[in-house]
Amino acid sequence: MSVRDPRLAPDTTENTWTPLNAVPSNIQQLLVPTKPNQKINYILAFIQIVHLLKTQRRTGWVDKGIPSHKAESISDHMYRMSIISMCIPNEKVDTDKCVKIALVHDIAELLVGDITPFGGVSKAEKHRREFESIKFLAELIEPYNPKFSSEIMELWLDYEEIRTLEARYVKDIDKFEMIQQAWDYEQEFGLQHDLTEFYNSRPAIVSQEIGELCDEVIRQRNEFVENLRAQQG
Repeated sequence: MSVRDPRLAPDTTENTWTPLNAVPSNIQQLLVPTKPNQKINYILAFIQIVHLLKTQRRTGWVDKGIPSHKAESISDHMYRMSIISMCIPNEKVDTDKCVKIALVHDIAELLVGDITPFGGVSKAEKHRREFESIKFLAELIEPYNPKFSSEIMELWLDYEEIRTLEARYVKDIDKFEMIQQAWDYEQEFGLQHDLTEFYNSRPAIVSQEIGELCDEVIRQRNEFVENLRAQQG
C-alpha cells in the first residue's frame, strides 16, 4: 500500500469542477446557441479564452518566490517551446507539427490553471479537468472550423499519450525550456531562489539534440554556481 505524501493537500474537488464554470462570465454570454452569429461568437469566445494563457503565471516559479511581474506566463512557456521546436535539426522530425503540439500541449491550463503536485488537486482529477477542458475547447471551435476542432484535440492527445516522434521531442523540449528558464532566473537573481529541483528533470529527456542543449545549459549553470560560491567565500 502506498503512503500518501503529507505535503499533498486533500482533494475536495473531484468530479465537481467543470470547464464552463471556469469561463469568465463576460465570455459565457457569447455561448448562447440561439444567439445570432453563433459560429462567429463561439470562435470569438475561444479566442478570448486563449487570452487567459497570457495572464496566468506558471505556478512553480511563483511558489519559489519569483516576483509575480517576472514569473513567466503559460503562453510565455509555450511560445519559447514553439521556437525551440523550429530549431530541431533532425530531418526525420516534422518541425511544423512540433510547433503545433508545443502551442497546444498546455492549452487546457487556460481554464484548469497550472496545477502543481502540491496544489490540492489529485493527479487523476488534474487529468480529468484537462481532458474535459480540451473537449470543451474543441466543441467551441467545431461550429466555425470542424477541421481545426479535430486537429487541436488530436495534437493534444499526441502530446499526452506521446503517440508520435514529434510528441516525444516536444515532451523533451517542455523539460528543457523549464530548465532554461530556471537558468535564466538564476542569471538574473543569483541563488536568491532555490531552483535546484528543476534541473532534476534532465534524466527524463531522451532525444539526443534536446539532451545536448540541456547538458550545455547545465554545464554553464554549474560553472556559474561554483564561481559565485567561490566569490562569496
